Amino acid sequence: MRHLFGVGLSCLVLLAGARSLLAQVPADPRFKTDVLLIVAHPDDESAVSSYLAQILYDQGKRVSVIYGTRGDGGGNTVGPEQAASLGAVREIEGRTALATLGIDHVWFLDGRDTPSQDVVQSLETWHHGSALEQTVRLVRLTRPEVIITWLPDFVIGENHGDHQAAGVIATEAFDLAGNPAAFPSQIAPARNRTGIGNLTEGLRPWQPKKLYYFTDRSEVGSLRTRGPAYPSTAVSPSRKVPYYQFTATLLAKHSTQGSEARTAEKAVATGDYQAFLAAQVDFQGTTDTQLLLGKSLVGGTATGDVFEGVNGAAIGFRPSLQAEANATGRPSIALGSPWRFYRAFWKAHDLRHLEGFFPPELGITPGATIKLPLVVENGPTPATFTFRVKAPAGWVTLLPAPVAAGPGEVVDLVLNVTAPSAAGSGGELEVNLLVGGSVVATLRLTVRALGTMPY
Repeated sequence: MRHLFGVGLSCLVLLAGARSLLAQVPADPRFKTDVLLIVAHPDDESAVSSYLAQILYDQGKRVSVIYGTRGDGGGNTVGPEQAASLGAVREIEGRTALATLGIDHVWFLDGRDTPSQDVVQSLETWHHGSALEQTVRLVRLTRPEVIITWLPDFVIGENHGDHQAAGVIATEAFDLAGNPAAFPSQIAPARNRTGIGNLTEGLRPWQPKKLYYFTDRSEVGSLRTRGPAYPSTAVSPSRKVPYYQFTATLLAKHSTQGSEARTAEKAVATGDYQAFLAAQVDFQGTTDTQLLLGKSLVGGTATGDVFEGVNGAAIGFRPSLQAEANATGRPSIALGSPWRFYRAFWKAHDLRHLEGFFPPELGITPGATIKLPLVVENGPTPATFTFRVKAPAGWVTLLPAPVAAGPGEVVDLVLNVTAPSAAGSGGELEVNLLVGGSVVATLRLTVRALGTMPY
């Protein structure tokens, strides 16, 4: 036992020395990046590409990109390829598009392109834990100062569940990559065990400094006070052309994407960008790159420049807050998944400013019926709950049946909501939770009948 104890202690000393040495290893200039963009599909980068062009060409920054999927669930307007073959085509398109900006550090997480607006479904089909482990590895490898990603929220707009999943995983990676207890095999000193092969990876923890979001919400004006905006119409001092021209050149490489690519191709070929700019306004609500500050570990202001407070020096691991229980002791009613997920997610990752920033909202195809998930949490005494709904004119709801709940019991149920046949109508949907005819809790949701829905 003494001999074994001595060998074990020696191993611990050696590993401790290796970890100390590893901590002094400088960033590898081949991989070091300033901005790591984490998105869902090839072409998502176009939403921020005019800003990327600005920092690449006029600030000398380095940019790397992670795609969650290959976009294999979409359509193909220029060829017969579909499914996995379309994914291969779109991977080529994504790499070629980013190459127009000189970006060649590009990775794919192998998630499945999931046609849904529910982030929980996308996280499942992406194999959440595996995708997160890969992302943390790449954050530790590239050591970004800033991460930019999709807003992790359910909003009226394109609102692809994969967009939300990219934001969720990027946020989790921001909070985990600096944690030496997270995915420890990545940061254990690399060693080769004869007969087994390489084990452990020899990286080191890395804490990014700032996290920014962008969104495809149909209305982004409220973001103006929550993050910096970068006009795409501004002219690059080094290249002498507006930044939107770089976006057009990039989008023209995404040939399978249909009219958006055709408009970009025509603009690049003719030099007339008016139709292209109009399409960008329709898609984003503005031609600017509008960002929302998720968190900064180096201070600064919400609307200050992305690199405000960033000086290149490493910072220590900053643990995020943990989720907390709802202990009001009163019956409550709230929206279920995915809203329930986000309520816990924002608290767990110190993003409480996102809770309520966009009031709960839902877009529905005219004439369609959806099952709106609800969750009722009872207080300390048994109760039988009934429901009352106030809906905008023309909207039809089918109330849940009365439900009995024991002390502290949580009950999941659905409210059937049917949109009117005409697009554009909507307003506030109010659901009241009643006990004995008296209202004990209320939830409110903005609903809108949209002319077209992508999913």
